[in-house]
Amino acid sequence: MGRIVFSISVSLDGYFEGPDREIDWHLVDEELHRHFNDWLRQAGAFLEGRITYELMAGYWPRAGDDPAATPVEKDFSRVWVDMPKIAFSRTLDENARWNTVVWRDVDRKEIEALKERTDGDLVVGGPDLAASFAALDLIDEYRIYVHPVLIGRGRPVFPTTDARTPLRLAGTRTFGNGVVLLHYERA
Repeated sequence: MGRIVFSISVSLDGYFEGPDREIDWHLVDEELHRHFNDWLRQAGAFLEGRITYELMAGYWPRAGDDPAATPVEKDFSRVWVDMPKIAFSRTLDENARWNTVVWRDVDRKEIEALKERTDGDLVVGGPDLAASFAALDLIDEYRIYVHPVLIGRGRPVFPTTDARTPLRLAGTRTFGNGVVLLHYERA
């Protein structure tokens, strides 16, 4: 049975993107990228919101052919293209490419059925989609990659809510570039 895992990079002050949607402050070096590749290669599927899907689809299918791409980036290109993906969108064409199907809504019963029939992590990409999953109490794990930078303003990773979700620390890891993984599971 799969687990639903929300994974995201954030600044130390809690933003996932700057005020102009910039993420150029992410410190993804070879060590961190290799870590992502090794973990995500074992996933069961990527669950992506429309914006995350379009950003990923805009680069990763071609990254393997980019002469400027590093070997670890080319490796991730294969991981992303080959991985089953569900893009949640009311506007994307239902005939999405790159091993992708489009679901219009986050439906609790459909997600629970997907978990039952999937081996490996179901990795949620995008904070808006994660908020929809969290509102339905569907997230099993959080993998928060804290980057050693204060960006001052932007979009916070977690929306304001009245819900309280107790978590248990499952592990931490510090990378050579100063990024720290905080890995939590539902308590």
